[in-house]
Amino acid sequence: AAPVTVTESAMAIALARDGGIGIIHKNLSIERQAEEVDIVKRSESGMIQQPITLGPDRSLREALQIMRKFHISGIPVVDAQGHLLGIITDRDIRFESELERPIAEIMTKENLVTAPMGTTLEQAEAILQRNKIEKLPVIDKSGKLKGLITFKDIQKKKRHPLAAKDDAGRLVCGAAVGIAANTLERAEALVQAHVDVVVVDTAHGHSQGVLDMVRQIKQTFRH
Repeated sequence: AAPVTVTESAMAIALARDGGIGIIHKNLSIERQAEEVDIVKRSESGMIQQPITLGPDRSLREALQIMRKFHISGIPVVDAQGHLLGIITDRDIRFESELERPIAEIMTKENLVTAPMGTTLEQAEAILQRNKIEKLPVIDKSGKLKGLITFKDIQKKKRHPLAAKDDAGRLVCGAAVGIAANTLERAEALVQAHVDVVVVDTAHGHSQGVLDMVRQIKQTFRH
C-alpha cells in the first residue's frame, strides 16, 4: 500500500493555529479518536468553559497523568457539586514523591485568586500579572467553577492572531468516519468532544453507502 500522511492532535493544532483545519484520521478506536479531538479543543481557548477538574480525594499520580496527557500545568479541584476548592499545579507537585497522596493535601487553597463570570481576557491578563500566577479560575456567585483562563492561552492568542477558532474561542478540529456499522456511535463520541466537522472518508466516494452515511449523520446530528 502507498504511504499515507495522517493527522492527529499535534498536526491539527498546528494547522488551526495557522488558520486551517486538521481532520483526525479514523484508524483509531472510537475512544482514542474522540480523545485526539478533545486534546485539540482543550489546547487553547479564550476561556476554557469545561476545564478538566479533579476531586480532592484523587491521587497525585492521577493529576500527573492528566497533566502529561493534555500538556497542561494545573488542574482545578472541585467538590461533588462543582464548587472550587483549590488548584493543583506543577509548582505544588514539583518536589513531591508520594504519588498516592490525595491532592487535597498538596493543592493551593489559601488566598486562591479567582475571577467572576464576565471577566474579559484583558482584565484576566492584568489579574494574572498582578498576582504572578498562570491560571485564573472563573466562578459564579455561589463559588462553582465555570471556566479557566490561562496566561499561556492569552499569549497563544497574541502569537496566532489568524488562528481558526470556534465560537467559544477553541481551535477548530475535524474528524473522519467511514461507513462501518458503528459509525453513528463514532460520530456521537466526536460530537461529544466538540468536533467542528465530520468527514465521511472512503476510497469509493461514488458508493451509495457513503451517500447514505452522509444523510444519516446530517439527520442525526443536525443542530
